[in-house]
Amino acid sequence: MAVQAPRRGFRLWSLAGHFVILIGLIGLLELLTRFDIVDGLLFPRPSAIFESFVRIYFIQGNVWHHLWVTMSQVLAGFFFGSVLGTALAVAAGVNETLRRYLKPYVVILDATPRIAIGPLIIAWFGFGFEAKLVIVTLVCFFPPFVNTLTGMLTTDEDRLQMMRSLGASKGQILWKVMLPAMVPTVMAGVRLAMAAALGGALVAEFVSANEGMGVLMNRYTYTLNMPSAFASLFTLTIVGFALYRTMEIVEAKLVFWRNDAEMQNASRRRARAWAAR
Repeated sequence: MAVQAPRRGFRLWSLAGHFVILIGLIGLLELLTRFDIVDGLLFPRPSAIFESFVRIYFIQGNVWHHLWVTMSQVLAGFFFGSVLGTALAVAAGVNETLRRYLKPYVVILDATPRIAIGPLIIAWFGFGFEAKLVIVTLVCFFPPFVNTLTGMLTTDEDRLQMMRSLGASKGQILWKVMLPAMVPTVMAGVRLAMAAALGGALVAEFVSANEGMGVLMNRYTYTLNMPSAFASLFTLTIVGFALYRTMEIVEAKLVFWRNDAEMQNASRRRARAWAAR
C-alpha cells in the first residue's frame, strides 16, 4: 500500500490538472463568444451547448432513438467485422496457399476508400439497416485481419521448432504457441476496429439514412442549430471514448502479463485457487 499511495496521489493531481485546463478552456470560449470576438453562430457558447444537451436528452428526448440506431450498427458491425477478420487471418496464417492467394485481394480492398464504395453497397443492399451493417463490418474487418496475421507470422521460430521436434500437431502448435503469442497484436487490432466502427457508422449514415446520429447532426447543421449540432458531436465523442476505454480495459484483463497490476491480481487469484484445493 505504501508503494501505491504516491502513484494514486499523482493520478489524482493529474486528473485535477486536466479538469482545471478543461474548465479554463470552456470559460475562455464562453467569454470570447459573449463579447463577439468569436462568431457565436459557428462556435456557440458552451452554456448554449449545455442547454441543448438538456433539451435533446430530457425535454425533447429525440436523441435517444438516433443514438440507439447508431450504436446498434456500431456493435453489430464491430462484432461481425472482428470475428470475420480474425478467423480469416488465422486460416491464412495456418495455410500458406490460402495466404498467398488471399492477401493481394485484401490489400486491394483495404486500399479502396470506404466512402467510395458506400453508394455501391447502398445500391446492392438498399437503404435499410443491412447496408449500414455491411459498411461498418467492412471498416472493422481490416485491423483485426492485419494484426492477427502479423502476430501469427511473427511467432518465435525457436518455439515453433521446439514444438515440432516434440511431435506436436498443427492444432497443438496453433493453440499452445501461436495463439498465446499473438493475443497482444490481436487485441490491438480489435481495439482499432472498435475505434473505427463509430466512424464507419457515421459515414454510412452520411451517405444515405433517415435515422441515426449522423442524420441528426446533418439536420441540426442544415438548420444552423449549431448548439444542438455540437451537443450531438460531443455525445459521439463521449461514446467513442467510452468504447475505446472499454476495449483498453478488456485488453488489460486478457493480456494481463503486460500490466504489472493485472499480473499481480492474476497471481493472487491463482494463489487463492491453489490454496483452496
